[in-house]
Amino acid sequence: MTERNIAVVGAGYWGRNLVRNFSELGALHTVCDQDRRTLAGFKSLEGVALESAYPRILENAAIAGVVLATPARTHYHMVKAALGAGKDVFVEKPLALTVQEGAELVQLAEKNERVLLVG
Repeated sequence: MTERNIAVVGAGYWGRNLVRNFSELGALHTVCDQDRRTLAGFKSLEGVALESAYPRILENAAIAGVVLATPARTHYHMVKAALGAGKDVFVEKPLALTVQEGAELVQLAEKNERVLLVG
């Protein structure tokens, strides 16, 4: 049985597809979105937590991986925070807005022995 240890952050247009996929895999632990109306649309997901604060995702030891479907301008800081918190990360493209930021995130993932994937 798959462990529920993935949080999808950003449950809008593309994020809802990721929520569906990870839910069908039985891996979805939490859906996180700043918009509480968006979160309300996921109340029917049995056993899945709903969260509006990204820092709580990072603090939650039960969450091993973070899936980011947020605006591109947020990717660098959110990926960096997740890697720093010891989480594996799947982020929708682009990884970052500059080559330097992207390279820094790759180095941080390697240093922390974390998985970093770009979709």
